[in-house]
Amino acid sequence: MARSLRPRDAATLILVRRAGGKPQVLLGQRHGGHAFMPNRYVFPGGRVDAHDHRVAGATPLRADVRERLERAATPVRAHALAVAAVRETFEETGLMIGAPLPEGAAAARRDPWPAFAARGLGPALGALDYLYRAVTPPGRPRRFNARFFLADAADARGELASDGELVDLRWADLDGALDLPLPSVTQLVLKLVASHLADPPTPGEPRPVPRFRTVHGRFVFDSE
Repeated sequence: MARSLRPRDAATLILVRRAGGKPQVLLGQRHGGHAFMPNRYVFPGGRVDAHDHRVAGATPLRADVRERLERAATPVRAHALAVAAVRETFEETGLMIGAPLPEGAAAARRDPWPAFAARGLGPALGALDYLYRAVTPPGRPRRFNARFFLADAADARGELASDGELVDLRWADLDGALDLPLPSVTQLVLKLVASHLADPPTPGEPRPVPRFRTVHGRFVFDSE
């Protein structure tokens, strides 16, 4: 029997736009040539790179967000996950979740951070909330230990631009998004987002993090 792939750390960012009418989320269609979830609509995101651990934030994670992340991650790993969410969103959509760098702070030199630095920005980790964690079940061609972050599109700078990995970027209201070809985890997260927006948690108040994983071959939905 082949050994199952070990899940790799990954981060996803759910951008919510509230400009008039119903809230909308940013989704993109994965290229049909991908081995993992081809042609499916997903939130921007991807795996954590080694360099993400060394990128300083222009603003730090909120204390409550950091606490929830660190229930299942070291402080360094929690930071890298948040940086990856910002980086992947920019690389795939052209949108920067950025804030002015503190005076004297050195900008990271590796792409894509020079594009941020050209505007005097660094990753605005303080703009992120932490909503959900999902681990891809065994037997899939790719496996990720993915953290789903949430941010207000009002904190994003720049214009939408596809990098070719997500071939159709679109703002979709929560109901309409469910009509798109979505992975099951994205369907679940959309419902969590709807609940979160309808009944926002008290800022800073401790709360559970919903979690999807596989235990002894069975799908488990619980929290941490």
